[in-house]
Amino acid sequence: MHRRFIVPSALAATLLLAIPAAAAPGTVGAPGIGDPYYPASGNGGYDVSHYDLRLKYQPETDLLEGTATVLATTTQELSRFNLDFGLDVSEVRVNGRKAGFATSGDHELEVTPAQPLAKGRAVSVVVRYAGKPSELKIGGWTAWARTPDGGVAAQEPESAVWWYPSNDHPLDKATYDISVSVPDGTQAISNGVLQSQSSKLGWTRFNWRSDKPQATYLSTLAIGRFDVTTDRTADGLPVLNAYSKDLGPNAGAARASIERTTEVAEWLTGVFGPYPFNALGGYVPNVTSGFALETQTRPFYSPKQFANGANVSVVVHELAHQWYGNSVSVDGWKEIWINEGFARYSQWLWSEKEGEGTAQELADYAYAQHPADDPFWKVKPGDPGPDDQFDIAVYDRGALALQALRNEVGDEVFFELLKGWPAEHAHSNANVGDFLRYAEHVSGKPLAALFDTWLYRPSRPAGPAVAGAGFAGKALSDGRVERPASWKKIAATNTVHDHGDRGHRHDAAEEGSGHEHR
Repeated sequence: MHRRFIVPSALAATLLLAIPAAAAPGTVGAPGIGDPYYPASGNGGYDVSHYDLRLKYQPETDLLEGTATVLATTTQELSRFNLDFGLDVSEVRVNGRKAGFATSGDHELEVTPAQPLAKGRAVSVVVRYAGKPSELKIGGWTAWARTPDGGVAAQEPESAVWWYPSNDHPLDKATYDISVSVPDGTQAISNGVLQSQSSKLGWTRFNWRSDKPQATYLSTLAIGRFDVTTDRTADGLPVLNAYSKDLGPNAGAARASIERTTEVAEWLTGVFGPYPFNALGGYVPNVTSGFALETQTRPFYSPKQFANGANVSVVVHELAHQWYGNSVSVDGWKEIWINEGFARYSQWLWSEKEGEGTAQELADYAYAQHPADDPFWKVKPGDPGPDDQFDIAVYDRGALALQALRNEVGDEVFFELLKGWPAEHAHSNANVGDFLRYAEHVSGKPLAALFDTWLYRPSRPAGPAVAGAGFAGKALSDGRVERPASWKKIAATNTVHDHGDRGHRHDAAEEGSGHEHR
């Protein structure tokens, strides 16, 4: 989706003075990383290894002040490079020396170091900045939500632009230290492990560390007043959950769901293998949105996810992403099935485990829900397009593809695949083609036709393809397919990634109305 970043007039005048002279051809880092869905996302010319963010936030005014240190290695000679960022910048230093800077495009911070950087060089970039994230709109939307007692950064496919400068694309993952100072009595929740906290002169500083590679959109920050619970898994990993103190009638259902995080994570290790990070948990701030997001180690949940009562299925979905989407990340946003097909299928496996409908029964019902003329079948989960990236078809049709694969290769090989894939590609990036080749290697079967049918054809699979996938269905006396007991809870999470205007389509049946199609 195209976004336009309008620079405030006073800032624009200042930046005009900092516009650098023309750089030598071939030495300017690209303003995008090359993703066809989001051409302005990310940047070229360098790889980030670590972000160190030192922040101060005033909830009353929404003023965020920050110093970001970005550690990177150049991948080409650079006379200039870009960072993705939208707040007002006062100073940039590269390897300790002041650098020129300007803005361009939708949210590009152009940095011109005092001297060109050689290829393969370790680089430190320090950016000092300040601003009110809630006032920054890019393409008419924001990833920063004000709350009654603070603010929250959580969005997909981009959120970093609103609170720190970065290479904002999943292809460039890095480790993080996030240190946040807030007024006493207020807390700052972020990714990973809380290393320490200390108070001085009316301010409390929280220091968080995420020590495994993390995509920028998976970084999160929540500032407000929270009730915090802590625990440890059987393997000794710290668990931290946080709930806004003013969740109102959704508070109990939220807690009843999120407090099962440890149980769900331990079950998922049996399905996907060892948990890939240094901490886990979840948080529920007092926001008006309706989505949830798999922010690394500490998923974000909107209170509306629990408006109809507890729903552990959404916890299963977001925790499954820690393996599929977070540890193994997409190398481009068209590969979103790598994230969402597996997370939805994990909900089907949880239903199977809980005795509320097998994955096969859920697949039968999902298939029967959508007749051949339903637009559901026009969306290709393997390449849905940016407007349909979070369409329900990516989730349900994506899970249908996995059930078809399971029936083709058998349970033993299928569950070997589910564990082997995140081990094979831990803390890296991959695409659908990589998974196809891996599945063919492990199973010893040709699977390209199956993947093409279920992930890339803009039509409802029928005939031999459906018979081969085993989607027979359990018919009722009137010809309808029986609805599994878990369907309503799973359908209630269809808005899980409904990010405002990001293009997630729902209809009545998808929202759990219970209508069945013959």
